[in-house]
Amino acid sequence: QVQLVESGGGSVQAGGSLRLSCAALRYPFSRYCMGWFRQVPGKEREGVATIDSNGSTTYADSVKGRFTISRDNAKNTLYLEMNSLKPEDTAMYYCAADGWGGSCWAGLRTGPFNYWGQGTQVTVSS
Repeated sequence: QVQLVESGGGSVQAGGSLRLSCAALRYPFSRYCMGWFRQVPGKEREGVATIDSNGSTTYADSVKGRFTISRDNAKNTLYLEMNSLKPEDTAMYYCAADGWGGSCWAGLRTGPFNYWGQGTQVTVSS
């Protein structure tokens, strides 16, 4: 079965950086849209960034210019580089895989993403 294994979360001071990784197992990684999402208690899951099969990216306005999503198809691994972190970036971050195709046609919405990681916590202190 498809499995997404995340790593790289942790605690960091405001202004610091973290790099999240997501290893995709049993999944034709290079053919499909991938994304990062985040969620805090009591709020809906929020799209952070997506990357399609050709490497085209989309970012939430709140992270644009600070976060970078990338993929290494040879390693079946998705990355999220997070710089200039702010306390409001604190959330559980989830890796997700779309089973429909290579185009991230739904933008930052969660609907098309069929597969999800377990989440990794990112905490940014003031």
